[in-house]
Amino acid sequence: MNVSREPVETPTRGPGGATNAYLLGREDAMLVDPADRTDDLDAILADATVSHVAVTHHHPDHVGAVADYADSCDATLWARAGRADEFERTVGTAPDRLFRPGDSIETDQGPVRILDTPGHAPEHVAFVWDRGALVGDLAVAAGSVVVGAPEGDMRAYVTSLRRLRARGFETLYPGHGPVIEDPGGTLDRLIEHRLDREDRVRRAVTAEGARTVDEVLDAAYDKDLTGVRDLARATVAAHLEKLAVEMDLDFDGERATPR
Repeated sequence: MNVSREPVETPTRGPGGATNAYLLGREDAMLVDPADRTDDLDAILADATVSHVAVTHHHPDHVGAVADYADSCDATLWARAGRADEFERTVGTAPDRLFRPGDSIETDQGPVRILDTPGHAPEHVAFVWDRGALVGDLAVAAGSVVVGAPEGDMRAYVTSLRRLRARGFETLYPGHGPVIEDPGGTLDRLIEHRLDREDRVRRAVTAEGARTVDEVLDAAYDKDLTGVRDLARATVAAHLEKLAVEMDLDFDGERATPR
């Protein structure tokens, strides 16, 4: 698969302050996650025929130029089945066609398959082919991904990481930051990071007496959270929700207690 990556500056809190737009193929190509219209992205598309436009998920930092490029390229605009209304509210236009996990979108260089990867967002998908996967906000080369309640689902996110790990891809193309050349090592690191944070959250409640989300946050993090405390707080809430579903503790959305 011919993959072109173009970081697009956009209001985002993802690594590097940019969202990666990707072009898959050259003729009957697929444009994914165009966050904004830029001269550099236009230049990449000028030498291609874009037949499809799609997004990994509907967060604003991934969809800013979706409708614009679909219109200017006269391309089919895709959205996930069951999420078309949300897609239209976010993007500003209705999709032309819907896909479901397991479906394929045909490009000149072969089919791009849809892999269900919820967690960061409920509608999140990856676009995969034989050796590679475009993974949106499922993985990053350095650091970690925000999985914040109420929309983020930590249990689903860890499952999605494991599902991707089992596929054995050679290269991952993330929504933010550089291409991931060591998928196995990166996914193992992200899984380990989540399980370590989960253990810290569990201990904060069951052994250290933390009850509110903010108390758990203070106990579970030992680094300066200036500028990202809101994201860390939402992540802690998502961990508490996962632990409650798995019956490790009780959590009512505000307070956590040992089971």
